[in-house]
Amino acid sequence: MLSLRQIRYFIAIAETGSVSAAAQAVHISQSTLTTAIKQLEEDLGATLFSRHAKGMELTHQGHQFLRQAHLVLASVQNARRSLQQSTDEISGELNIGVTSLVAGYYLADLLARFQRIYHRVKIRVIEDERAYIEHLLVSGELDVGVLILSNLEYRSALNTEVLTYSRYRLWLPPEHELLELDSIGFKELMQEPLILLNVDEMEQRIRRLWAGADTPPRIEMRSASVEAVRSLVSAGMGVALMPDMTYRPWSVEGDRVEARRILEVSQTLDIGLAWRRGSVRNPLIDHLLPVARESLPTRSAANL
Repeated sequence: MLSLRQIRYFIAIAETGSVSAAAQAVHISQSTLTTAIKQLEEDLGATLFSRHAKGMELTHQGHQFLRQAHLVLASVQNARRSLQQSTDEISGELNIGVTSLVAGYYLADLLARFQRIYHRVKIRVIEDERAYIEHLLVSGELDVGVLILSNLEYRSALNTEVLTYSRYRLWLPPEHELLELDSIGFKELMQEPLILLNVDEMEQRIRRLWAGADTPPRIEMRSASVEAVRSLVSAGMGVALMPDMTYRPWSVEGDRVEARRILEVSQTLDIGLAWRRGSVRNPLIDHLLPVARESLPTRSAANL
């Protein structure tokens, strides 16, 4: 029978990509963890991980189950909270700023979980570029921003808390010759056409990841759409280096997209909250933070 313990163990391996690291994170032996995951796969009738020398990679079924696993844990945590305190009296308005990439792949789940608990709170969301969201935060026109925190300009004027870390992986079309390699580095990518995502300052981030390579990337196309990048990769038009939070194994046309790690890339895309420093903040931020922290990976897990 499926248990919460198995779900937590599964999430730990999915986030670390390693049985040994996951075992340390959840404080059990590797053999116990391996047995629990094997039993989970048998109970589900699905293969959740592909095993290889470098660690554990989620399968297509594994990616599908991961999102549901997060939702199960969040529901349990919400149920516990509802027994501990009443949230019916809490009301007010929370003004949130968000950038487009975060809005598309992170914000909806966060707000849905928050509204299920604090249903009398009115939420107003403004989506814009990072620089403008920062300006509104510093001026006090927004209560909190949900942002990629790497490029903040007014860090001294803002309090920040990183909530999750998204690793970068190489997207490739199915049957690409690089998929046959045990490991992929920048030297294997020098002749590959690169498709760049150029929204939310992603192009600058990708270029910085390439800074240590011997030669610059061979950029063939740019797009502000994650779905366009996914479709172009699946159609064999090139490869793309993308944050893991945007990965889905299928394009809108139904074509497969593969994802692999790059040896030299250990950096993560850091997503979190930012609010104005040195002023009385909206007390609803103190209610948003615990919800935002639920079911999120640790930094050490994200970097493995």
